[in-house]
Parts: sequence; structure tokens; C-alpha cells
Amino acid sequence: MKLLRYGVRGQEQAGLLDADGVLRDLSGHIDDIDGTSLDDSTLARLCALDHTALPQVSGTPRLGPPVAGVGKFVCIGLNYSDHAEETGNPIPSEPIVFMKATSAINGPNDPIVIPRNSNKTDWEVELGVVIGREARYVSEADALDHVAGYCTAHDVSERYFQLETGGNWTKGKSCDTFGPFGPWLVTRDEVPDPQNLSMWLDVDGHRYQNGTTGKMIFGVAYIVHYLSQIMSLQPGDLIATGTPPGVGMGQKPQIYLHAGQRVRLGVEGLGEQEAETIDAE
Repeated sequence: MKLLRYGVRGQEQAGLLDADGVLRDLSGHIDDIDGTSLDDSTLARLCALDHTALPQVSGTPRLGPPVAGVGKFVCIGLNYSDHAEETGNPIPSEPIVFMKATSAINGPNDPIVIPRNSNKTDWEVELGVVIGREARYVSEADALDHVAGYCTAHDVSERYFQLETGGNWTKGKSCDTFGPFGPWLVTRDEVPDPQNLSMWLDVDGHRYQNGTTGKMIFGVAYIVHYLSQIMSLQPGDLIATGTPPGVGMGQKPQIYLHAGQRVRLGVEGLGEQEAETIDAE
């Protein structure tokens, strides 16, 4: 099942994409897609509906983030060995954990704003994981039972802010619009193996990233298990699990985003994003 939210920013309604790719209105059956509606029983009830009988949404409305009210946006750094190599970093022995401000969350096709004083805004396609049931001290074997579903995520990063101004990574990751995810949340029953998904990213039609989640150093189950040992994961929390090689910082010479470009990215089975880059006002 592909759950989504559509409409103007801040007024999105719940919807889904049916098996024929038709956008359907779910608002008659659920208030919103958020942490309160991602438990197994609610998802099973929505899946059991006759999707073709749901009202069809006309036109091509804006798609918002597929989950509202994200409580935590947790990210895993350097989680692909070949990406660690391209950045000149050692292979981590444990997951590198950092947080991205939830104010960075953006719709999948909304503009990406290049912040003031930025000169190294970079791209990172990632597999996003959304928690459906509280995870606290869970085993690796049980970890995926706490996942509601998966999505395409874009960990936009300002490398100068992140790496050259002291402190930690969070300030290079948390600029407004730096956290697009979607276009939809694909429930976990449709993703039998999250470690076997291809992923890619283009800038202005040039393919920079082309990888697979099979190259993760720490897989999704281990990440959920690991994080649950140091913080409880709540329904609606979002985890970005790392990026394959091909980021701008890894190019020779390095290449970074500027206003007026188009960034397209996708994860196999989870949908695509396409966004224009614009300067901050």
C-alpha cells in the first residue's frame, strides 16, 4: 500500500496511490497519516478497503511529506563503505548517528532552498524508514516488526556548514527544505527485503549516484535495533539510512548545487522525487 498526503502546504489530506497508479482520497477513513495511524491494525484496515471505490483525486495536486508530525528525524552517516571511501573517512565500526531538524522536512517535489552563505550544498539519495510501533531495546530479529514502511529520502547537506564551521553535523543538515521525503510511504509488506533496493540520483539529467541498499554497512534491522538501545523510537519517527557514493563532495573536482538546477532521485519501488533548487529570499 502506498500512502501519501496531498494538497497545499500545511493543509494536506490523507490519500493513497491505488494499484493502477490513481490517486485516491482517504480522508473519509482516516484523519491524517501520522504516528497515530501507522500501527499494524490501522494499516490492515486501510489495506482491506476497496481502493477503487475511494474518491479519485482530480488533477495533479502537490504531494506533501507522506507522514505528518514526525517527532524525530534520525540519520545514519557514512553507512556505505564506498561512500566512506570517497569522502576519505574510515569505515565506521558502529553506526554514526546524527539528527536532522524536523523543520527541514519538505515535500518530495517542493523546491530545495540554497541557504544564505552556502557554497557547498550537496545531494544524498537515501532509503527512509518510518517507525510504526514504539521500539525500545528491541532485538535485531524483531526490529523490522516495528517499521511501518519505507520511502525515498533526500538528505540535502551543506558541507561548509557541516564540516568547516566547528561543532557537529546537525547544522549542515538542518537548513529549511533539506529533508524531502516521499512521494509516498510504502508499507513494509510491499518491501520484503529492504537490503535489495536500487537507488539513484541525477542533477540536470546527469547520473551521479547509482547504488543499492545491499551495500549498507549496517542494515535496516540493525539500525532500528541499535537506535532503540540509546533512544526510544516512536510511531512516525523517520530514519535516513545513509547514501551510496556519488555525492558532490566526492567528485573530482567537487561539484555543488546552485539555484536553477533540477534534482531527480528515486529508490526502487518507493517512487521518485524531482525538485528545483532556488536561492533563499
